[in-house]
Amino acid sequence: MKLLTKKLAAQLQRNARQRRAAALAHGTPDPDPLPVMRFFNPLGSASWLATELDEDCILFGLADLGFGCLELGSFALFELEAIRLPLGLGIERDIVFEPVLPLSVHTYAARQCGANVTAQGKLAMADSALRARQKDR
Repeated sequence: MKLLTKKLAAQLQRNARQRRAAALAHGTPDPDPLPVMRFFNPLGSASWLATELDEDCILFGLADLGFGCLELGSFALFELEAIRLPLGLGIERDIVFEPVLPLSVHTYAARQCGANVTAQGKLAMADSALRARQKDR
């Protein structure tokens, strides 16, 4: 499976441009986009949510290697593509992933659960918790 289509790459690059433009123009915090895609290890618990792609094919998003240590940062597309798993498998793109909440909600839920979360109920609870925290400020 091809991990990145032209359409997905265009959306990821658009997100990266918007973040840079907002930071330069307003000096405001970065935009909080929806993840564009989810990659996963079909034989393990590792998963990656990507929101941006730069000109060097470096993705930005939430990485969970399955050890309970989540990282919000950059990861290389070519490294994901180079991973070879048993049975001739590799990292795959979740073709049914449809984001409805921004990366901050996914990050909050993942940190609460110790792993990337795709369950809509847990994401909804994380969204409510984040909104309540913002109201209290």
